[in-house]
Amino acid sequence: METVFNYPVRVYYQDTDTGGVVYHASYLNFMERARYEWLRELGFGVDAMIQSHRTIFLIRSLNIEYFKPAVLDDLLNVTVQVAEVGRSRIALRQQVMREQGTLVSAMVHVVCVGMDTFKPTGLPLPLRQKIGKPS
Repeated sequence: METVFNYPVRVYYQDTDTGGVVYHASYLNFMERARYEWLRELGFGVDAMIQSHRTIFLIRSLNIEYFKPAVLDDLLNVTVQVAEVGRSRIALRQQVMREQGTLVSAMVHVVCVGMDTFKPTGLPLPLRQKIGKPS
């Protein structure tokens, strides 16, 4: 699936170090917010996943590369794109961009787990149907 979800993020003082440069861990927060809103747009907000399917997503692994820094008051665009879908996992490409330039790129692997066991479980069928199989 080639669909790219876009989420705008403004850099606030709390996201930066004393020099006004975005702290490296803040990018993880930006990407988390984008994934949350991506799921919500698909109709699978976190509350719905818990209530209807008794599942949540946990980060299994992530690989992140930093290219250029963002600074205080920048307006960023954080993207989410499905790269691969497995039985209980989704690989997501994420980027943090300013205008047309990529600042940060990451591959995030999430796994769907049962709320009661925290063991991997199959993706809810309606979600699987919604995201399809990426090409």
